[in-house]
Amino acid sequence: MQIHPHSEFNHSRDRREQGLQKLLDRLVKSIQRDELVRQTTNQLRELLQVDRVVLYYFYNQWEGQVTFESLSSKEFSILGSTGPDECFNDQYAALYLAGRVKAIADIELEPIQPCHRDFLRNMQVRANLVAPIVIPRGLWGLLVAHHCQGPHDWSPSDIEMMQTGAQTLATDRNILES
Repeated sequence: MQIHPHSEFNHSRDRREQGLQKLLDRLVKSIQRDELVRQTTNQLRELLQVDRVVLYYFYNQWEGQVTFESLSSKEFSILGSTGPDECFNDQYAALYLAGRVKAIADIELEPIQPCHRDFLRNMQVRANLVAPIVIPRGLWGLLVAHHCQGPHDWSPSDIEMMQTGAQTLATDRNILES
């Protein structure tokens, strides 16, 4: 049996404490980020008077999923849903990277790709408003408002609110570091 020198014991304890501090720091950042996203999606849903506002996060190039949602009713939940891979490609990504905001008052009347229309129908969407969340590394996600119960005319102030929400998320240090 060998007795460890006191300094070795302290070094091991310091490493554990540093590891624990790093874990706690990541948790705090994650909680702060999540709370900002929750507040943003809730406020937008109420201000826009829509059924659902979601955050679609890209975890891979043009592959992502709904990671947050604010709902007028639980029946509209799509949490965890992924997008139609065949529909969202480099062409659409480039438009959103350039700051495109897309407002569709009625998916049944809008000239969109059939796969996109089918995708939106499957999620009970009748109208949607999409704003990109662009960070220096690229397209981080999409902030999306859905109205499910019927068409919805998007006003210039609605579009501006979505852009402001997306910009707020894009400049948050916890999102920039995630």
